[in-house]
Amino acid sequence: MLKQTRVVIENVYPQLDGGINPIKRIVGQQIEVTADVLADGHDTLQSSVRFKHESDKSWGESRMYGVGNEVWKGHFTVEKQGFYSYHVESWIDYALSWANGTQRKIADGQYVKSELLEGAEYIQNIIKRVNDDERNFLKEMTYYFTTEDQYHHGIDHHKLEILKNIFYKYPEKVLANTSQDYRVFVDRKKALFSTWYEFFPRSASQEEGRHGTFKDCEHILPKVAEMGFDTLYFPPIHPIGEVNRKGKNNTTNAQPGDVGCPWGIGSQFGGHKSTHPELGTVEDFKALVQRAKEYDIEVAMDYALQAAPDHPYVKEHPQWFKWRPDGTVQYAENPPKKYQDIQPIYFESKDWKNLWKELLDITMFWIEECGIRVFRVDNPHTKPFYFWGWLIGEIQKKYPDVIFLSEAFTDQKTMMELAKQGFTQSYTYFAWRSSKWELMGYVNELTKSTYNQFFRPNFWPNTPDINPGHLQHGNESIHMIRYFLAATLSSNTGIYGPVFEQMVSEPLPGREEYKDSEKYQIRHWNWYLENKLTTIIGKINRIRKTQTSLQQTNNIQFCDIDNDQMIAYYKHDDYKENETLMICSLDAHNTQQGWVKLPLYELGVHEGHRLEMQDLITGNTFSWDKEWCFVELNPGLPFHLFKINK
Repeated sequence: MLKQTRVVIENVYPQLDGGINPIKRIVGQQIEVTADVLADGHDTLQSSVRFKHESDKSWGESRMYGVGNEVWKGHFTVEKQGFYSYHVESWIDYALSWANGTQRKIADGQYVKSELLEGAEYIQNIIKRVNDDERNFLKEMTYYFTTEDQYHHGIDHHKLEILKNIFYKYPEKVLANTSQDYRVFVDRKKALFSTWYEFFPRSASQEEGRHGTFKDCEHILPKVAEMGFDTLYFPPIHPIGEVNRKGKNNTTNAQPGDVGCPWGIGSQFGGHKSTHPELGTVEDFKALVQRAKEYDIEVAMDYALQAAPDHPYVKEHPQWFKWRPDGTVQYAENPPKKYQDIQPIYFESKDWKNLWKELLDITMFWIEECGIRVFRVDNPHTKPFYFWGWLIGEIQKKYPDVIFLSEAFTDQKTMMELAKQGFTQSYTYFAWRSSKWELMGYVNELTKSTYNQFFRPNFWPNTPDINPGHLQHGNESIHMIRYFLAATLSSNTGIYGPVFEQMVSEPLPGREEYKDSEKYQIRHWNWYLENKLTTIIGKINRIRKTQTSLQQTNNIQFCDIDNDQMIAYYKHDDYKENETLMICSLDAHNTQQGWVKLPLYELGVHEGHRLEMQDLITGNTFSWDKEWCFVELNPGLPFHLFKINK
């Protein structure tokens, strides 16, 4: 359709996939919007970014300003959870064009009586929209512009500047052009900043040999809180299948008393809307969730869409599974891993609509029955992308505060697509990135590309499935290093404990899996054990809660340091009101030394300016006034976490 406009709007940023998918922010964040805006001729251009929450009836507006080369910049702040729409609007501002042109003619000594009469017309176009003081001024200017002996007042530079400000405030958007609408989904703060702790509730008993309960888990809450974690994640708490149940260390033949793998969900005792009878009832779980809130801890549930062979769905809804000619269902596989105790759900079922509805009902059940607002989703990459987009979208309509963590250790584009479909956070490859150059390259990839608009990484040094080589039989120092890196490179982090802080890292030979894994058996732990790791983890987590620069991921800059066994990086919050410098040794066995280059430009200081470097780990303070500074780290405390005071 033909549209009469002289303004071209291109390259609006940020936006994702031409507006198909939303970018992401948290409540209170400012979104900086840029666009290329240009028009023919020399008239004055104006632009604004317009925005509206899905619940608002009218659009907000924030004016943009030119930064050179036809680029315009503006911003707005998102104040509520849910979806916002935004777009760029641009127009030729004829009143400002008149004012600017007239001022140049006056400066050139030209007689501008005709131009003043034209200005009086522009005044009449807006005079009904202004306040009383402005209206009185405009009436005065109209008198000057139209009265012959008041010409000298009409060309007064000061008065023209005031008039220009009024024209700017009340623009006439003649022949305006508007970009398409783009969207942003706004989460609560926890989407960007969270600290997770995972343990198996069946191992929570203080009595060796006894199956843990939800009530036992309540006794562990103070320890989790003391270490500074705000999210407690449980593997599946549902009944475990008895058919094809796995034995210890993933053996295919369970022995009497073997408890099976929690991800083999469903038995005679129920399915995804039931709890394991030995853990307790749904009411017991609800009580645990409420008790955790008293410690400022949210309980996260595992959302695993799969079924044991004796899950009630298999008999009640056989059409939701793909049956082979011999009457069996192919068990789940991820070669060389085999999951004989799990039957995949068949998403291509002709009854897919009822299947999808039931899977949504599962989530809604735990949200509404127990107040769950955080889910860790198992293997989402093995289910259709658009299913997740639908399910997460349906939940967000009613509960925009629900957080979904994607457990998808797969190719990068698949992980990114899941984030686009609505996953709030994602596990990452951090567990396998160990060298300086691997870490720098990976973090820069996540934070300096368009990924930073929608992908929120969650850095875990280990999980029940991942016992990386550098942690196997690892000493105290490597565990400190890996947690420090995870917790300061990313604002979302977590560990699987207590194996991490108690350094229980013996692997199955030649594998990245734990020997005597809790996935297949109950373990007995000393939940009251305190060591250097629990102390350091607690201190780091408490520092994260006080330093806003560590509560975001994207504002990071790596610093030069002349030692490949050391890594240094600077972080700041959005307004540079809090700035930190992290320096970490990557050598868990030897002392390392190096010279680190401070990011003076980012800090807004020059060499010679004295910086107070407060090490928040030790409490020591140093004065640095050089661009290059010497540091030495040993395995006993292999990092500095400096708060920079200028």
